[in-house]
Amino acid sequence: MMNGNVEVVVIGGGYGGVMAANRLARRDGVSVTLVNRRPHFVERIRLHQLVTGSDDAVEGFGEVLGGDVRLVVDAATRIDAAERRVSLAGGGTVAYEYLVYAVGSGAADPGVPGAAEFAHSVSDLEGAGRLRSALAATPATAPVTVAGAGPTGMETAAELAELGREVTLICGDVLGPYLHPRGRRPVARRLAELGVTVIEGPRARVTEVTRDSVRLGDGRELPSAVTIWTAGFRVPDLAARSGLRTDAEGRLLTDATLTSVDDVRIVAAGDAAAMTDRPFRMSCQAAVQLGAGAAATILRRIAGRRPAPVRLMFAGQCISLGRNGGVTQFSYLDDRVNALHISGRLGAKVKELACRFPLDQLASGARKAGSRASHGADRLETPRPGAGAPL
Repeated sequence: MMNGNVEVVVIGGGYGGVMAANRLARRDGVSVTLVNRRPHFVERIRLHQLVTGSDDAVEGFGEVLGGDVRLVVDAATRIDAAERRVSLAGGGTVAYEYLVYAVGSGAADPGVPGAAEFAHSVSDLEGAGRLRSALAATPATAPVTVAGAGPTGMETAAELAELGREVTLICGDVLGPYLHPRGRRPVARRLAELGVTVIEGPRARVTEVTRDSVRLGDGRELPSAVTIWTAGFRVPDLAARSGLRTDAEGRLLTDATLTSVDDVRIVAAGDAAAMTDRPFRMSCQAAVQLGAGAAATILRRIAGRRPAPVRLMFAGQCISLGRNGGVTQFSYLDDRVNALHISGRLGAKVKELACRFPLDQLASGARKAGSRASHGADRLETPRPGAGAPL
């Protein structure tokens, strides 16, 4: 039984953080505060669409976050586990009895000369906005280079090529290395249809980026008016700066219940979590499950019950290849891909459903967690980046 009011703070308003906040706020006796550095929810899986203007990639928190959740628009700078307080960039602190660590991930340091200075990223809202502005200021015939063979690289390359841009995709060893060979073929065909030049092989790696070119490991130098880096992700160093144990990538180390190995009051969700014996792929698909799992762990502890291990189940990976094509790569429940796939227009429709589904899940959770009207006018009047004039 819960006695009194339990204060839970969620750091991070992405898919995992919002899912956890809504689940927690549904329980009587639990007060939830969500700390997020933006006043709106970012649909990260649509950022490549923001770049070309087919979507703004944001949603008002009033649509996805329960009205009983208190929203604090600020950045967390340190977690004091001993005092159970979170310090904020704005100078204040937020106290908690339980904490959900859901800070997400961003673009990794390329580690390639010139890339940090001259290459653009689509891993966060601000980076995608800057890229959109850079493209708007560049002639439509100017060459564009995308480095990275994962979903973001393929989706960005296809989206730009569909608009008529001259795009080269630098893959490294192979296009879509996580895809089944049968799923890789329709991706390659669609990119070829759109006119994307795909460069792959042992030496097909970017070794230097300049203002107007990229150099490859085989010695080639390719003209590039706009270079986009999509290879690799990193997580914020908040956990490490706060003295909490992390893995080599900086993700908070947890047990199978998503509980920090250092503190039973801290539970992680999303890309910034690392279960010591159950590795998982960073993804929206994992984040929504981890958010629900983090909430379940905290609610069981509050009720005096033992938390259950979190089990992730995957269905596959969806790739949009422009607005009129896509590939859905199916997988086994443990995320191992199989030969089943859907391509073409049907693949694009499945991808769109996959983008809408988690947002619908969050909106449903918001309705269950309280009236959206109580979020206040500030949220409803917050401008939506990407709406109206180009960023």
